[in-house]
Amino acid sequence: MFRARPVVSAVAAAGRRAQPFSTASAPSAWKSTVPLDLEHNSPTPPGQFRIKTFNKISEKGLARFPHASYTVSPDHDVDAHAILLRSHKLQVSEVPWTVRAIARCGAGTNNVPVNEMTAAGIPVFNTPGANANAVKELVIAGLLLGSRDIIGGVNHMKKLGAAGNAREKVEKDKAMFGGREIAGKTVGIIGLGHIGSATARDCASLGMQVVGYDPGMTIQAALKLPRETKLLGGMKAVMDSADYVSLNVPYINKPVAEGGTKGIVNATLLAGMKQDAVILNFARGELVHSADLKAWLDAPGNTGRYVTDFPDDELWDHPRCVVIPHLGASTEEAEDAAAAMAAETVMRFLTTGEVVNSVNFPETILEARDAEKTVRVGVVNENTSGVLSKILGVFGDASLNILQQVNKSRGDVAYNVIDVELKGDANWSNVQKELTMIPEVRSSRFIFGNSPLGGYGYAKNIPNKGYVV
Repeated sequence: MFRARPVVSAVAAAGRRAQPFSTASAPSAWKSTVPLDLEHNSPTPPGQFRIKTFNKISEKGLARFPHASYTVSPDHDVDAHAILLRSHKLQVSEVPWTVRAIARCGAGTNNVPVNEMTAAGIPVFNTPGANANAVKELVIAGLLLGSRDIIGGVNHMKKLGAAGNAREKVEKDKAMFGGREIAGKTVGIIGLGHIGSATARDCASLGMQVVGYDPGMTIQAALKLPRETKLLGGMKAVMDSADYVSLNVPYINKPVAEGGTKGIVNATLLAGMKQDAVILNFARGELVHSADLKAWLDAPGNTGRYVTDFPDDELWDHPRCVVIPHLGASTEEAEDAAAAMAAETVMRFLTTGEVVNSVNFPETILEARDAEKTVRVGVVNENTSGVLSKILGVFGDASLNILQQVNKSRGDVAYNVIDVELKGDANWSNVQKELTMIPEVRSSRFIFGNSPLGGYGYAKNIPNKGYVV
């Protein structure tokens, strides 16, 4: 039976491997509970959400979780309600049935099995913009490194110092490492999101002309750009006109012809670039076709440079390439901000059902509700026709009054948040049972908030195991 209590767990009875959701394997029986793994007796007090962490997460960020209602530990292996991670490559087998949400403390989610989590009805969150300032500062540093051979000069001074003649030769040899100023030059920014727009503002303040391109630019992003920014019609137009090009494009692991960005900087785009241009890539190494870029750098008369914080087997030792470790978000401030944003996002989802900054679920924001008189129900289901009417029919059959309902979809998944008028004598256990046994439903969550019932309830369709609550 469903009982309203602060946290209700659904944990696999045997083994710890999660499986993608499939209606083909959906069982027909309802099980009111699945026993905890016998090898693991959770020390967590009832009524607390359990947050599983991978990697070293900023303590300042994790401090956002109130101790009274959350426990945060790397040891919540089989009963976690949410997962926070940074660079750890998450395996499906590491996600227990209890998990409602996963958040990465960073912008990308290529280390999370997003497709499998979507199939299991689990939203995956990231933290866009949290590390924007840190990456932007590194881009500016790269721009300066590409303007003058500072690294070559440093290495030369070390050789002179080792030979004992640094004072004698330092002034004579400095001409070997001359360069140019960036003021008055044109910087082309491809991708004008958080990092791109911040880069544009700082470059403009340094006296540079700014041109850019972003086919998906929002009004909000446009308002953040310097007034003098000139928007061009494509990547080639930007690369042909710029002295410096900053890549801020998301990596999509498909060929360009199929709508991806793998190797999007190729011979065609490089052909029209100025011979002394500098390419700055602090987005993803895979955006650049390495062989094509090497051919461009080695072309007769070319003095251009490539600055990146991604390793490259073909370019790492090229004399006009500056390759540094992946330091974009490696600042204390960025790690604090990303962890704090991840914590806030997860708490918002767990306690209100709202979705923001998800890479696989639709953004879902609702109007405020009376938490003492309302039950909020979140339902994750396959995005197919007719499912919504089945879901609403469950509430109608139970004579429950719907006060507010939002239905959003993204790809194959649909997410419904429904505010229902609190009815003390309602058979909430049966309502959840009927919702979760709809074949296309993946999971259901009941948020009783400040009502007399209090707490949260969770039920999930587990392939080949049953419906649990």
